[in-house]
Amino acid sequence: MTDTDVTPEVVRNDAKGRYEISLDGALAGFTEFVADEQGRLVFPHTEIDPAFSGRGFGTELIGEAMADVASRGETVVPECSFVVRYLQKHEVNGLDIAWPHGSAPQE
Repeated sequence: MTDTDVTPEVVRNDAKGRYEISLDGALAGFTEFVADEQGRLVFPHTEIDPAFSGRGFGTELIGEAMADVASRGETVVPECSFVVRYLQKHEVNGLDIAWPHGSAPQE
């Protein structure tokens, strides 16, 4: 069985403060979040296991995580450069973004 035969699964793991992407039960990567004093979710770091890199799992992870945050009505503060780049290039319906200074998309 190859990677293309298995659909990656993204889940929110509140106990660890992160969204995780798994492939056939193996953790391929995660993006961390922590609630700030205003209850917004700050995303400081994303990591994809080198064994899974270069196959679009980071993009899928962030896309599904942002869609889930939007569906919950929560606000994202993107600090991780990967999350910032994703949000600068992709529209996520209903997502409330509190851009840190200097990272908002160009008008």
